Amino acid sequence: MMDMLSPGSLQDLFQAYGLWVLFAVVMLESMGVPMPGETALLTAAVYAGSTHRIGILSVIMVAAMAAIVGDNFGYLVGRSIGLRLIVRYGRYVRLDEARLKVGQYLFLRHGGKIVFFGRFVAFLRAFAALLAGANRMPWPHFLLMNALGGITWATLFGGAAYFFGEKIKLVAGPAGLVILVCAIGLVVAGIVFLRRHEKELEERANAALAADPRA
Repeated sequence: MMDMLSPGSLQDLFQAYGLWVLFAVVMLESMGVPMPGETALLTAAVYAGSTHRIGILSVIMVAAMAAIVGDNFGYLVGRSIGLRLIVRYGRYVRLDEARLKVGQYLFLRHGGKIVFFGRFVAFLRAFAALLAGANRMPWPHFLLMNALGGITWATLFGGAAYFFGEKIKLVAGPAGLVILVCAIGLVVAGIVFLRRHEKELEERANAALAADPRA
């Protein structure tokens, strides 16, 4: 499935079906389904900047709306089924025990901030809404922080990728190759950084929840 949603495949899908593809991928990821939502946003924005067949404002608005709608579905699911069922079935959507503990740990202390900033962190982007509902975060507060996070995420990532897509047409040959290598290097460095910090969060969560009778 992920191979079918690689950047190259996503561009083909955008050409065939437009921004409905972006909406579907981002919404499903926000509901907790393992999907490359951020890759879809970046690919759509680069496609907009390099071809001008779609507008960047449309890309940003669609991504933000999909994030908000998907997160609210995820919140309702989490609030309906609760933590016990998430513990039992979470592994089927890559929400294992370690990640669940991280989510509990964070929501016990920083619920609103996690909903906002979780939009920028891979595993929290997929599961923050589910965990917010399961941990009974008040819906008005969730909706506000969720909307702010979704709009900010779509604007920053979409705008940056659009600018890159605009400028890539101005370079060719060796210069384009250097830019590509640098971009790949930054992505790899970001992945390594987030994985290291995810492990650190898991260790903190285990220690905190072991000592917290509410968890």
